Amino acid sequence: MTPLSIRPVARAATLTLLLGATLISTTTNAQAAPAPPVAARHPHPVTMHGDTRPDDYYWLREKTDPQVIQHLEAENAYAEAMTTGTKALRDALYDEMLARIQQTDLTVPYRKGEFLYYTRTQEGRQYPFYCRRKGAMEAPEELLLDVNALAQGHAFMAIGDFEVSPDGARLAWTIDSTGYRQYALRVKDLKTGAELSDHAERVTSLAWAADNRTLFYTQEDPVAKRSYRVYRHVLGTDAHDLLYEEKDERFDVELHACRSREWIVQTRRSHTTSEVAVLPAAQPNAEWKIVAPRVQDREYFLDHRGGEFWIRANDKGKNFRLVVAPVATPGPEHWVEIIPHRPDVMISSVSCFKDYVVIGERENALPQITVIDPTTRTRRRANFDEVAYTVGPAANEEFTAGAFRYAYQSYLTPASVYDLDLAALAPKLLKRTEVLGGWDPSRYDVERVWATAKDGVKVPVTLLYKKGLARDGKAPCLMYGYGSYGIPQNVTFNSNRFSLVDRGVVYAMAHIRGGGDFGETWHEAGRMANKMNTFTDFIACAEDLIARKVTSRDRLVIQGGSAGGLLMGAVVNLRPDLWKGVLFQVPFVDVLNTMSDATLPLTVGEFEEWGNPQNAEQYRWMKAYSPYDNIRATHYPDLLVKTSLNDSQVGYWEPAKFVARLRATRTGNNPLLFKCNMGAGHGGASGRYDALHEVAFDYAWILDTVGHTELKPQP
Repeated sequence: MTPLSIRPVARAATLTLLLGATLISTTTNAQAAPAPPVAARHPHPVTMHGDTRPDDYYWLREKTDPQVIQHLEAENAYAEAMTTGTKALRDALYDEMLARIQQTDLTVPYRKGEFLYYTRTQEGRQYPFYCRRKGAMEAPEELLLDVNALAQGHAFMAIGDFEVSPDGARLAWTIDSTGYRQYALRVKDLKTGAELSDHAERVTSLAWAADNRTLFYTQEDPVAKRSYRVYRHVLGTDAHDLLYEEKDERFDVELHACRSREWIVQTRRSHTTSEVAVLPAAQPNAEWKIVAPRVQDREYFLDHRGGEFWIRANDKGKNFRLVVAPVATPGPEHWVEIIPHRPDVMISSVSCFKDYVVIGERENALPQITVIDPTTRTRRRANFDEVAYTVGPAANEEFTAGAFRYAYQSYLTPASVYDLDLAALAPKLLKRTEVLGGWDPSRYDVERVWATAKDGVKVPVTLLYKKGLARDGKAPCLMYGYGSYGIPQNVTFNSNRFSLVDRGVVYAMAHIRGGGDFGETWHEAGRMANKMNTFTDFIACAEDLIARKVTSRDRLVIQGGSAGGLLMGAVVNLRPDLWKGVLFQVPFVDVLNTMSDATLPLTVGEFEEWGNPQNAEQYRWMKAYSPYDNIRATHYPDLLVKTSLNDSQVGYWEPAKFVARLRATRTGNNPLLFKCNMGAGHGGASGRYDALHEVAFDYAWILDTVGHTELKPQP
C-alpha cells in the first residue's frame, strides 16, 4: 500500500492532474497544445552496493490508489488530444486494413480421432468459434465454444489451452477474462453440451490420461505467476491431488501428452536448465519417472515413438544434438547419438510419428524442416526458396499420419498451411490466407542486408519495400527489433503492414543478438554480461541502413515491445540523435527495480537472462542499460509509449514511471505520448476489431511522425 506519509502530497498531485485534464479540454478548442500531465515526485531512494538511485515515481505501482488511475486517465486524455489531427488518417487506415481481411473465414481442419477440428470467424464478431465435424467436413457442425458468448460482459477474453479427451467426449479448456494471463479451467461434456462442475484456477497446461476421465494440470503461484505445481483430478470428484511442487523459483513446470498417446510428459525448466519426468498415459496413478536428473546448464526435451524416446539435448553443445534412448532405461548413459552437435545448426524441435521423425532446425538465420527415417537414420530436408521466411509445425495430432502439416509465411507469402508427404517429401498447399482489396505481391521487393556490429559480427536485417525504392535517404523507415530469450525474429506476413509500405515506408527487421536467429550461440552473445551487444547491434543496423541511403535519421522510426521495449529504451538513451520516433509497446524499462523485487511475476526465473542485481557485478551490467536509470537531460525524439493496466508480464508502472521521469528530465519539446489500455493485458486488446483500431492508431502516429499523412496510399 502507499505509505500514509505521502498521502497529502499524492492528493496535491490529484489536483494537478484534474487541472491538467481541464486544460486539455479547453485549450484544444483554442487550437493550442494541451499541457501534459505532470506526475508528483515522492522521494524514494534505493541503495544497493553503495550506489543510491532515486525512484521518485515509485508510488505509481499502487494500482488500487485512485491517484494512480487518475494519472493514467489523464495521460490517455492528453494522448488523445495530441493526436486529434490524425483521426481521419486513423479511420482511413482502419478501413483500408479491414478491407484486406476475409472477415468470415475458417482455419484448415485437422484430424484428431474421429473428428475434424477447426475455428471459424464471422464478419462483425470479435472472437472465433471453435467447431468440429465427425468424419468429414460434409457432416453437421458441432459448436464447441463460442468465444463471443463467453466475452459478453467482459472487456477482454482469451482462450488458453484447448484439449479434447482421447475419446472425443469431453473438452477441457482454460479462459482469461482480464488480460492478466491467469487462466481458469473449465470442462464440458461434448455429448450433452453441459459444462461440468470440474473447475480449477490459475491453470497453465493440461493433459488427459488414456482413461478419458483423469486430467492432469499445472497451476501457477498466485503472486509470482510461476507454474509450479502438478495436480491430478478425476472428473466428477472433489479431489485435486497435488503430485509435484517445484521448489526452485527459477523453474516452471509444463505438461503435455505425446502424439503417440502413450506418455504424458512433465517438463521442468528454467532459462538454462531442464528436467523431464514421464508417466504412462494408461496408468494415471503410477509414479512419474525422471528421464535424466537435473544438471545445471543441461537442457533436454523429448518425444516418443515405439520403444524409444527421441531427445534433443545440449549436453555436447549449445545448439543441441539428437539422441534416442530406450523407454525402459532412458538415462544419459543409454543415449545413442543420431545427429551430433553442430555449431552452425540449431535443433529446435522434435516431432515423432509412427514411420518418421521430423525435426525443426535453424541454419543461417532461417528455419528448416528435416525428415528422418527412423530405420535407416537417413535425413532429407525440405526446400524453401524465398530469401527470408518462417516455417514450423502446424496441427499434427495423428501419430499414424503419413504427412507432416506445417505453416509457412514470409513478407510476401500470406499465412499458408501445407501437408508435407513424408515419403516423397512433396508439399501440398491446403490453404493460403486470402488478401482482399487487390493486393499484389509483385509490387514489392524483399532484401536481406548485413550490418557490421561494433565487434565486427555480421547482423542481418530483412527489408520490405515497394519496387523502385530510390536509395537517396528520403524514404521513411520503420525498424523493428526484439533480441531476447533466444527467440528468433522470424519474417512473417502481415497484411496491415502494407498500409505503411504503400505510403513509401521501408519496413526493416533487425535480427540482433540476444535472439535465436543463429541458434543458442546468438542468444548467449546477447544475454547476461553480453546484453549490451543487443543494443549496439541494433544501432549498427540503423547506421547501416542510413549509410546505404535506405533512409535517414529524420525519417527513421523504431518499434519494440516487452523485452523489445527494453531495447527501445536502451537505444534511445544511448543514441537519442539517431531516431525520428520511437514506439514502445508494453516496455520492460525499469530493469533494476523489477529484477530486485522477487515478489513480482517472472523476476526470479529471469535472473538467468538478465542477471541478479543482488550480485554487484550483475548490478553494474544492468545499470549500464536500464532505461529508467539512464534517462538524461538531452533532446529525445518523438515518443509513443503504450501499456495495459492488467499486464502480468511487464507492470504498467514501468512505462508510467519511465514517461514521468522523461517529462521531468529531457530537454526539447518533441511529442511524448503515453497510452494505457485500461482493460487489457500484455498482448493488448483481445477482440480482432479492437486490436485493429490499436494498429491504426500506431500506424497513424508513425506516418504523422515522418510527415506522410496522406489519407490514400501512393499509386
